[in-house]
Formats: sequence, structure tokens, C-alpha cells
Amino acid sequence: MHVVTRFGSALSRSLQKRWGAETMAIDFEIPAEAKAVRERVRQWVHDECFPAEKRLADGGDYKTILAELRTKARAQGLWCPFIPVEHGGMGLRPLANALVQMELGESYLGALSLNTQAPDDATILTLLTYGTDYQKEKYLKPLLNGEKRICYSMTEKAAGADATGMQTTAVKDGNENYILNGEKWFSSGASVADIVMIMAKTNPEAPRHQQFSTFIVELPNPGYRIVRNIKTMAPESDLYHALGGGHAEVEIKDLVVSADNLLGGEGNGFGMGQHRLAYGRLRHGMHNVAMAQRALDMAAKHITSRETFGKLLSERQAVQFMMAECATQLYISRLMLLHIAYKAENGLDLRQENSIAKVYLAHMVHHVVDTAIQLHGALGYSMDTPLARWYTQIRSQRLVDGADEVHRWTVGRNVIKAYQRDGTTAAAVGGDLL
Repeated sequence: MHVVTRFGSALSRSLQKRWGAETMAIDFEIPAEAKAVRERVRQWVHDECFPAEKRLADGGDYKTILAELRTKARAQGLWCPFIPVEHGGMGLRPLANALVQMELGESYLGALSLNTQAPDDATILTLLTYGTDYQKEKYLKPLLNGEKRICYSMTEKAAGADATGMQTTAVKDGNENYILNGEKWFSSGASVADIVMIMAKTNPEAPRHQQFSTFIVELPNPGYRIVRNIKTMAPESDLYHALGGGHAEVEIKDLVVSADNLLGGEGNGFGMGQHRLAYGRLRHGMHNVAMAQRALDMAAKHITSRETFGKLLSERQAVQFMMAECATQLYISRLMLLHIAYKAENGLDLRQENSIAKVYLAHMVHHVVDTAIQLHGALGYSMDTPLARWYTQIRSQRLVDGADEVHRWTVGRNVIKAYQRDGTTAAAVGGDLL
């Protein structure tokens, strides 16, 4: 070891002399201000959100508990993390926001307490980026104040992951209004929303990605009827739906929308939808890291206190191997997200990495939670811990915001295109990291 150390030091000095110490640095140091806000949010989740979860489990009133949390959060300057300061948010850049979201996801009240919950967050981002002054004043302000909630109606049964296959139409009536007709499927959070963004076809003759536009509609509205909240494999409860956990099937019939509520201009709905989904995919990944971390901590606590056949579970090699695999996947996941945050900070194209991470992190959280259940034994399978509930909820991660297969198809095509363009696949597989 001593020889290796001396060799390493000599090599290091040689490299520094040849190329210069500064040119060799790859800095993984997180800025002090980002560390500080991460620590504040971590403390917030553990000191405030976890106890609030227990109060809800004991029968406390959801609206009262959430209102108390939000009042405390705002008083501490913890509110709308990535929203600019001039709009009442914390103004966090991509790296700091990623760190914060990776803490908030440990509690199902974390994001809600700071008004950065899905699906509102990504939809608010779209309104902030593309909204007119009128739209921001009328719709964005109450959303940022936490007074209202918003959902996004894009997906349809007939189209699925192919957004360009949607059939909902928006036709001008000649009086500066549009009339919308169609159906939507899996409009998450619609049952608790006060506002909805709807994507509809305005010009079937235009190029495929320019046929659609987005409209803002206040709810309730007789032209936007929630047929039902679709039952899924995830356990349901009144609290689940109050949190915005429902996924609605919606009938849209002769829905009149003023032209003032057209968002971003005609034909730009698809592009805005992809802009919104890009952040949603990252947020899911950030929260997946947080949930996996909490599950692994629960597993570690259990195996270091549980004995079988006169020996702690933590002393068994098979258990250590299981923990090692989870640790490896969490490490990879964090690096993926931090690299994507780096690209976002520098205005670089992150679409390939986003798709790769979206698929990987969905499988990672499933694996870690499943491992935690296994290590808990029958206790993990029961509802006495949150693990079983998480397990059924996270299965959706491989479907929402683009199914695994769609992202893999896109990633694979990009790998082939990179080779055809460059003679190597490196650009599509992280070879151009810096």
C-alpha cells in the first residue's frame, strides 16, 4: 500500500507539472448555499413532515394539517423552490432544486408543504414560461400562493404515449372562442384541481407536431365532466384522493374557452407539453431517490435490530449483498440527476440523459423498495409500514410521462444516430459529459 501511495503521489505531481493542477480538476463540491438549503429542507422534512404524517395516520384533518405546514414553511422562506423570487418563490437553480427535491420526496407531505407537488409544479412552470400577463395575473398568482391547484389533461385512451395521436378537438366558433370536444384519460389530480390545462387539436392539416394547442380552463365547468377516478393497483383512501392521488377519466363536451385562454399560441401545444414533461420526469426521479433512501434506511434499521437463529440479519452475507446492490443503484441515480442538473445549469441539451435517467430511476426505486420489503419479511408485506403502499404506487413510474419502451426506443435511436454522425456512439452514452 505504501508503494502504491508513493507511486500515486509521484504520478499526481507529474501530471500537475505536465498539464497544470487546475486543468485536471473535476469539481464535485456543492456550493455552500445549495448545501445550506438542502440541510434546511432535510430538517424540515424530518422535524415537520414526518410528525404531520403521523398526525394524519392518527385521524387528523388533512386540510388543517397541510395549512399549518404551509404557514410554517412560508414563514421560514421555504416555498415554491424553483419559482423565481420575483414571483414569490425561492429562486433555486437546477442543482439546488434537485438537492431539495431529493429531500422532499422522503415524505408524501414534503412537496405539498412547499407548494411544489405534482402535477401542479410542471404545469405552473409551463404557465410561468408561456403565459401572457393576463394569464399570469389571473391563474398563476393563486397557484403560486397555494390557493388553487392545477392539472393537465393531455393523455387519451386512443393515443396513450403517442401525444400526436390525440383526438380531442378545438374549433373556433367565429366569436373569439374555441369549442372543445373529446375525452381525456389519466388526468392526474383533476378531482382536486381548480384549473386545468387541456391540449386539443386545432389544425389537423398542419405538420404532426404543430396540430395541437393548449387551453386554460377554470373548474368546475359543465363542459369538463369527470366521469370517474380510475381505480389502480395502488391502495385508495379519502386521504389519497385529497392529496391529489386520483387519475381521472374526463368527458369534454361543447366546452367553450375564450381565445384569451389560449396558452402560447396556436400550434405550440405539443412543444409546451414536452417542456412540461421534461421537468416532470426529473421530479419523479428526484422523489424516487428520496423514497429509495428512506426505504433503505428503514431496511438498515430493521436488519441491525432483528435476530434470526441467534444472529443479526445485518451480519449475514446475503443481506449485505442485498444492501450493496441498493447502495450501488442509489449512487448511480444521484450521479445521473446531478449531471443532468449540471447540464440544465449550463443550458445544455439534456434530453438523452433525461430519458435514460427516467427509465433507470423508475426501476431503481422499485428494486430498493422491493428489497426493503424482503428484508422486513411479513412485516414489509403488511400495511404496518409504508413499504407495501409505496410498492404499489411506484409501479406507475415505468408508465407515466412516457412508458419505458418509448424512452428506450428514443435512446436507442439516438445511439445509432450518434454513430452514423460521429463514427462513435460516445455522444449518446455520456462520452461528452463535459
